[in-house]
Amino acid sequence: MKILLAACNAKYIHSNLAVYSLRAYAREYAQNIVVREYTINQLKDDILRDIYLQKPDVVCVSCYIWNISYVRELMCDLAKILPGAALWAGGPEVSFDAEAFLEENPFFTGVMVGEGEQTFLELVRYYVEGERRSRGDIMPPDTHEHEPCQQSSSAGLSHIKGIAYRDGEQIRHNGWREIMDLSTIPFVYENLEDFHNRIIYYESSRGCPFSCSYCLSSVDKKLRFRSLELVEKELQFFLDHKVPQVKFVDRTFNCRHAHAMAIWKYISEHDNGITNFHFEISADLLVDEELSLMRAMRPGLIQLEIGVQSTNTDTIRAIHRTMDFAKLGTVANEIQSFGNIHQHLDLIAGLPYEDYESFRRSFNDVYELRPQQLQLGFLKVLKGSLMKETAAEYGIIYKEKEPYEVLSTKWLPFRDVLKLKMVESMVEVYYNSGQFQNTLEYLKPYFTDAFSFYEALGIFYEERGYSSLSHSRLRRYEILLEFLEGYEQISPEEVVDCMMLDLYLRENIKSRPAFALSQKPYEKQIWEYRRREAIPKTAHIEVFRDKRVLLFDYSRRDPLTNNAAITKITLS
Repeated sequence: MKILLAACNAKYIHSNLAVYSLRAYAREYAQNIVVREYTINQLKDDILRDIYLQKPDVVCVSCYIWNISYVRELMCDLAKILPGAALWAGGPEVSFDAEAFLEENPFFTGVMVGEGEQTFLELVRYYVEGERRSRGDIMPPDTHEHEPCQQSSSAGLSHIKGIAYRDGEQIRHNGWREIMDLSTIPFVYENLEDFHNRIIYYESSRGCPFSCSYCLSSVDKKLRFRSLELVEKELQFFLDHKVPQVKFVDRTFNCRHAHAMAIWKYISEHDNGITNFHFEISADLLVDEELSLMRAMRPGLIQLEIGVQSTNTDTIRAIHRTMDFAKLGTVANEIQSFGNIHQHLDLIAGLPYEDYESFRRSFNDVYELRPQQLQLGFLKVLKGSLMKETAAEYGIIYKEKEPYEVLSTKWLPFRDVLKLKMVESMVEVYYNSGQFQNTLEYLKPYFTDAFSFYEALGIFYEERGYSSLSHSRLRRYEILLEFLEGYEQISPEEVVDCMMLDLYLRENIKSRPAFALSQKPYEKQIWEYRRREAIPKTAHIEVFRDKRVLLFDYSRRDPLTNNAAITKITLS
């Protein structure tokens, strides 16, 4: 009996914690379980071939908003080439409408709903022991309490909680399973060979104490924590193996102060100088003790993702979110002053009571906090969320297919959604890339506010037909210069100096852009300085129009921005 756990990730760099947790929990049947990870960018034929050659008896696939259509098509074809295999789905995209999913997808045998570890273990036992009984094998001692059942019969499935399944022509749902003790799940990363060059995800808690209406974590209010003794042991494993990054998937990591403080203190005291830890937090919950610890951390040891979503108080109230933006801003500014922690702040467009001008204010409020990343996302109306139940009340119209993204609301017509899409694109290219930091800072006083700059730049891209094309990094600089030609008060020479600073901060570019100041008049002086000071070829020296001379050292980089270290020098 072979049971294949399949994951279709968004990118190769991602890994799927769910399938590894399921396999770890069912470790008594490890010899029967195979994990295969794919991406939605792979050809379906290649995945079909790989699964077919594995010759599985059961295939269990993990379903999310980014892969559900892909998975449906894949499994439909798989059922044709593996007609004897049982196909099971699990995950948030199928848990909340399991019966409807099975009605619409007759090639699936069943759905594992909600938390899956115990359910998967019992499902594996059902299939493996069913096969053993059919061969006349003796029942293992630890399975005597389970009702005998054959693989070809659904009788034994009636005793497994947390599944919906086919029973002849009927679809049965056994109800959701009681939540489990998180500390009973074995550590899933004892062998790191499968995770080379991939993000490691880690879970120290499940559930969330808050009730944000757009989030599925608010559905289950039963917050649970993994034993700190286990967590510290497992974190040490990552540290010992010098894992580049560990992303905690805890929904609000710092909702319990003692738990968060213990983990932050441990990784700070056992820092290996390499591993980075990512946490999703509520900044307004941070206290002085935590901030004091963060202040002393190695630059790059941790990074923080902070969900703001909106600064409109009516919006915050409508989505049942608990947030004190004034305190959040104070804390975010304090963390920024430490100069050692990457901050990623999130906004969601399309929420109730947020029109275009309100979103402009929310954007500007967050932009002023100067995070390293500003994520402008759009509301997803998820199955099982309170937002889906109240969508009609707020006039929220969203896409029929996943990711169920907002199209319009009572306050935000589709034409404004399109405008915000362009703002999002410009923010991603010019702000979140980190490649235009000095240029953006120079331009800031020439525009009413930050949002107005990205809005105008987005309109320019649309009007020139640039938005539908792929552009190189240098071309992005050229387009920005072209855009600024319409602003007579802005000095193109000063802008170019800022651009050259930004360009060389990131890399020692091979080909200088056409707009760059010629360095020919300074070549002899630069060569003599290099020889005299033994400057390596990997470093760069640039003379600017204001006669500043900067040395860019690429062997020393800022751990937060990855920018080269710069030194002001004097040429003889």
